[in-house]
Formats: sequence, structure tokens, C-alpha cells
Amino acid sequence: MDLQLTGARVLVTGGTRGIGRAIVEAFVDEGAVVEFCARDAAEIEATEAAVAERGGKATGVRLDVRDGRALTGWVGDAAGRLGGLDAVVANVSAIAVPDTEENWYTGFEVDLMHTVRLAKAALPHLEASGRGSIVAISSVSGREADFASGPYGTMKTAIVGYVSGLALQLAGRGVRANVVSPGNTYFDDGFWQGAETAMPDLYGTALGLNPTGRMGTPQEMARAVVFLSSPVSSFTTGTNLVVDGALTRGIQL
Repeated sequence: MDLQLTGARVLVTGGTRGIGRAIVEAFVDEGAVVEFCARDAAEIEATEAAVAERGGKATGVRLDVRDGRALTGWVGDAAGRLGGLDAVVANVSAIAVPDTEENWYTGFEVDLMHTVRLAKAALPHLEASGRGSIVAISSVSGREADFASGPYGTMKTAIVGYVSGLALQLAGRGVRANVVSPGNTYFDDGFWQGAETAMPDLYGTALGLNPTGRMGTPQEMARAVVFLSSPVSSFTTGTNLVVDGALTRGIQL
């Protein structure tokens, strides 16, 4: 299937590791022009090189999305460099799981407010595109109570609520807004690889809960994001696409 993304202008936050890296690569593979941000300069350079080896090009910018002014400025500058924007993906998460007061503030600023600021800054460019798309990354922890309930789970729930309202508000303006909620996703240097060694009981429990007998891959999550961002998915807005291998049990109404 041709996702009609050749030449599409895309921004991705947190594009150097795990799901974010896979999202960048998946967009590039579809012919999109991608700019991403991350905090670590070495990881940015490595990602740019890896994308080049795939025969594509993605440009990274060093940025902490918690800095609202810097984030907003990056969106405007990137739109200028790319000649506009067709899609943005709010991927960054602080993964602030422990229930501490500091983590509540961190999760609010990083997970929720970076999503809000990205969407607001990108909106004029997405409207001008005529096929604008916003996709935010939530989590199954935003859908049902689990070990990550607290700062992390609450902010992920808030993202779903925010994007649902955004979809309704923007439907008549030619901009779609959707959420992808990954299940447990295993990758190098990721949360679950660390838990496998440091928290084997938690890892074993999480793995045992999934009827597929495994965790997801970043690439499986990325494909969902890219599809929802594409013109092929032009009548899909306001949805929360759960990609979890039947991990969650609740019926999504």
C-alpha cells in the first residue's frame, strides 16, 4: 500500500531511541522528509548516520522539550526549513513512574505539556498543509490501572483526553489528531530491557500477562503511527489506537 507520504514534511520529538527512532526510520522509508529532536548530541548524530545508511535523510536538533519556548521555536524554525508541515508526532516521555511529587511535575511538563505545545505551535502549518496530522504517543497505562498508575499513567490518560478534544475542535479545519497507545515494548537500553535485569519479577509478570508470549517492538508501534499520519488514514481522527498484542482486557467503547 502506498501511504502517500512521499515528500511529506514531518516532525518527531524524541527521535533517537526506541519507538521514536523507529518512527523516524519508518517515515523516511515512506519517502517523508523528517526533522526530529532529542537531548543527546551523540545520539542525534548516530541516528542521522543510521538513516543515511538506509538511503534516506533525517535531521536532528538538540532540544529539551520541557523548555516550552525552545520547543515552540523549533517547530517554527523547522517549518521554515521544510517549507511547511504535514505531520507531527509527540513521542517524548519522561517515563516518570515512581509516585513522587517531583515526578508529577516532570510528567506534566514532559509528557503532557510538550504534547500540547507541539500541537499548538504546529497548528498553523498543519492547517496550511490541507492534510495535517497530529499523533501523540500514550500507553496502555493510560487506558487501565497497572503498575505505572501514578504520574506516568495519569499523564498518559490526560494525553488521550486532550487529543480527543483536539480532534473534535480541528475536524473542520482539515487537521486530524490521533493517539497510539503502545503496550510493553522491548528495545535496547529501554525500560523493559533494564527491568529484565533490575526488576526480574516485574519483567516476568509483564511478559506473562501478554497472551502473545512476547513484548512489542518499536517497529510495530511506529507502523501504527505512520499509518495514522498518512493521507490513507484521512477519515480517522479522535481515535486511540492500542497496539499491545491483546495485553489489555477492557473493551474500548
